[in-house]
Amino acid sequence: MKIVIVGSGGREYSIGLALSSESKVSKIYFYPGNGATCEIGENLDCKNDDEFVSFVIDNDISLVIVGPESPLVDGLADRLRENNILVFGPSKNAARLEASKAFMKEFAKRHNIPTARFLRTSSYDDGCNFIDSLQEPIVVKADGLCAGKGVIIAQSKDEAKSALKDMLDGSSFGDSGRLVVIEEFLDGFELSVFAMCDGEGYIVLPAAQDHKRLLNNDKGPNTGGMGAYAPSPLASSDIIKKVEQNIIIPTLNGMKNEGNPFSGALFCGIMVVNGEPYLLEFNVRFGDPECEVLMPLFESGLLDCFLGCAKGDVRSVKYALREGVCVGVVLASKDYPYKSSKETEISIAKNDNKNTFISFAGVRNDNGKLLASGGRVLVCVGYGQDVLSARNNAYNLVEKIEFSGKQYRNDIAYQAL
Repeated sequence: MKIVIVGSGGREYSIGLALSSESKVSKIYFYPGNGATCEIGENLDCKNDDEFVSFVIDNDISLVIVGPESPLVDGLADRLRENNILVFGPSKNAARLEASKAFMKEFAKRHNIPTARFLRTSSYDDGCNFIDSLQEPIVVKADGLCAGKGVIIAQSKDEAKSALKDMLDGSSFGDSGRLVVIEEFLDGFELSVFAMCDGEGYIVLPAAQDHKRLLNNDKGPNTGGMGAYAPSPLASSDIIKKVEQNIIIPTLNGMKNEGNPFSGALFCGIMVVNGEPYLLEFNVRFGDPECEVLMPLFESGLLDCFLGCAKGDVRSVKYALREGVCVGVVLASKDYPYKSSKETEISIAKNDNKNTFISFAGVRNDNGKLLASGGRVLVCVGYGQDVLSARNNAYNLVEKIEFSGKQYRNDIAYQAL
């Protein structure tokens, strides 16, 4: 069986690494991949999606897994399905759950999904009036895709109004901020809950926790994610049951009834307030770096889960998860997230610990030398029977990797510890 994984980050690398051990998989391609994915499979040098779709048709590809949100929002999954290619990833219409925060909030309202009180607006005056009705802090979100950075948590009403103005006039996030969602702030703890869906049925994976801020103790600017761990001990069985009953099932039913059944990875960003889960946002793909700590937890059946979602029969899939925990620590380049960094060579010391994994992301292969090419360079993942042992394994691996300007947080999984 030949598979293509669309994307170039650590998420895609981790999916490829996990599937590379499946006996049914004969070949893995990456479109476009990164400087390390060529160690798992073959990187495709397609000039555009037209060329890519032709490659998939001509080369008897059994399954395409779309990793990032942008190609899903652009309709790549639709084009593949039109050519009878099995795809893991939602349609363009279903991907609106992530493409538009305003659409997502209105959808949640229509289907009685618990979420924060909100206003969607492109009017500065209306936005200011709503801000004045809220208690600080106040959440201001750009409507469109912003690579995980389009959310401002304002500590004062003046700061919220300033953020609103910058979004609406395009100076913060360009066209993605021309429509804004303003929300009341929910005070609790966050969870990332992923459901692998086939339009009706679903499989819920262990709940993860992401660390968005650049610096220790959740200080500094928002990033795409500086680390994650799964499963989170904060996610009780009662909380997960409520997420299923109050969020996942109404979403799948609502999307189907509105003519846009959701197939792929439904990423529920959850805030738990006094034991009650509220929906913060939906993403329509695996999170990064959450994916890097979820993939190693599969003991068997991962490929069948992807195929079951693509074929529409995920309820019949047999799979097994390992007992234990994975902790992932992101190593980022010197100037992340402010600007691009100068390329620098990566040095990796010998590592005999079989409970550690590297998921490569911002890397380039230069005649056999691996270079950190900027952004989030890689994720060091440690597995263990508990959070502490997994965390120790991850940080031991961090110490074996060097490149100029390497930066990382040293408090990943502190909530659980």
